[in-house]
Amino acid sequence: MPLETSSRIVMELTERGFNADREAITLIAGTDDPRATIEAVTERADDDALRITSDQVRSTIESDPSISTGSNRSTNTSTESVSPPETMGSAKTDRSPVSDASDDVSTDASTDEGNVAVDDTTESDPSTSDSRSDTDSTGSTTTASNTAASTTASNASRSETATSDADRSDTAHLRDLEIANDMTGHSTGTGEYADFVRTFRDRYERLSKILRGRVNHRPASAIAEMPGGSDAAMIGLVNDVRSTRSGHWLVELEDTTGTFPALIMKDKGIADVVDEILLDECIAVDGTLADDAGILFADAVHFPDVPRTFQPSYADRHVQAALISDVHVGSQEFMRGAWESFADWLHTEEAEPVEYLLLAGDMVEGVGVYPDQDEELDIVDIYEQYERFSEHLKAVPDDIEIVMIPGNHDAVRLAEPQPAFDEDLRELMSAHDSRIVSNPAAVTIEGVSVLMYHGVSLDEVIAELPAEKASYDDPHKAMYHLLKKRHVAPQFGGHTRVAPEERDHLVIEDVPEVFHTGHVHKLGWGKYHNVLAVNSGCWQEQTDFQKSVNIDPDCGFAPILDLDTLDMTVRKFA
Repeated sequence: MPLETSSRIVMELTERGFNADREAITLIAGTDDPRATIEAVTERADDDALRITSDQVRSTIESDPSISTGSNRSTNTSTESVSPPETMGSAKTDRSPVSDASDDVSTDASTDEGNVAVDDTTESDPSTSDSRSDTDSTGSTTTASNTAASTTASNASRSETATSDADRSDTAHLRDLEIANDMTGHSTGTGEYADFVRTFRDRYERLSKILRGRVNHRPASAIAEMPGGSDAAMIGLVNDVRSTRSGHWLVELEDTTGTFPALIMKDKGIADVVDEILLDECIAVDGTLADDAGILFADAVHFPDVPRTFQPSYADRHVQAALISDVHVGSQEFMRGAWESFADWLHTEEAEPVEYLLLAGDMVEGVGVYPDQDEELDIVDIYEQYERFSEHLKAVPDDIEIVMIPGNHDAVRLAEPQPAFDEDLRELMSAHDSRIVSNPAAVTIEGVSVLMYHGVSLDEVIAELPAEKASYDDPHKAMYHLLKKRHVAPQFGGHTRVAPEERDHLVIEDVPEVFHTGHVHKLGWGKYHNVLAVNSGCWQEQTDFQKSVNIDPDCGFAPILDLDTLDMTVRKFA
């Protein structure tokens, strides 16, 4: 197989036990026979060497006359260039199918939900290209006719950039990446009842602080002593929600002093939000006490929510982050070709602004995750799965900062928060020097906060809420409800397993600029109160198990986020 592309050169070196810097890969690609060059370079490497440098490659080329860098060969890394992408607008009601990538006509959408474009780097099936996004009716769409005049210039520009090797070395000193809420190595729970009490007390205290500025809160014990007919408001965790014989709704709230019931009348406007309420979430209810003061007739229901006045922060320079998840190496359906296309594109000059890669869990397929999974495994040993994943990760340029969190298929505990991988697995993935942190984690990149969460609780939200409010086809809408509740897994005891800790690490205390999840294998994005919510799809084609549960995955997509504008381009590599 020819070794023209950067990722193939990296893979070839990896098979020999080496990593290499960017310039070394460029030099190897510039020779007439890259495979022979790799053979010569690795033979000259020290026995204990793990990395091939550009100086080693130059020395080998100069000293070995059999290696030629003929004038007919470009020194660019990727001579199999990525096709110039076709872009379509983000308006869901005005979306045209993705056409052949050779038709380089851009159609960008600028809406109140953010600027999002979809780039298709390969020929795709139009029936599967309607990537989900939310828009506002006031959004404007730049039509193909507006951009057709610039098509020729755009083609020329992209043909030049798509075949050049990206060089991010000049901006390395400008990078700034901070991790918050990483609980790895700080787990305090023993599974005792008292641990769960501490977790829920912490949840209540932190979320009630957000709500206290909106209602005149009184504890349950104090409300029980108030006279009938008084105005009252209470903040509490939802202990129970049930309908009455008359079709009204009874919501029981619990705080640190006790419980108190609130009645939401079916003819009240707020009845529409009852079907959004989940057990164990923190809400506030205000209204009027009954004559006997035994129940609170609700006039309003308040969620912690993201303030409508929230204004996001931006990076001070043009820099991008790629948001992906659910790679599932080890599955027979892992899309190796799509991954290699993605890695190849990251080596092009067009991808030079991409300096960060955020992976939101499920790096490998895992073992024993669902019934008869072993019949769909390409690699049955979990450690071999991570070794293979590490090899694929090495195809990513080594000057890209990588942050990854675990998911439910990874070799960590299922209960959330999930600590990062243990030392054995970290050692397997040490070549790229990735930042491996817990799930969830708050990652601040050059002033832009990204809340990374794998997304298991999305199953629960979608199961509990009406289809028009949350569905697998629009995963970002389910994410909106997590933002509204300011908690990534509010309901306890259901599908999502929660580990008792002294601190509830699943509370969304600080509002992020970006909320990034995976898990459901569906692509969707939109803005909720100025927070960009992105579910990034997957890199695994449909498995037999997914067919049995009617999951049609969105595969081979890579959302590319501009950190200086929070605009986003979704690229398709499959």
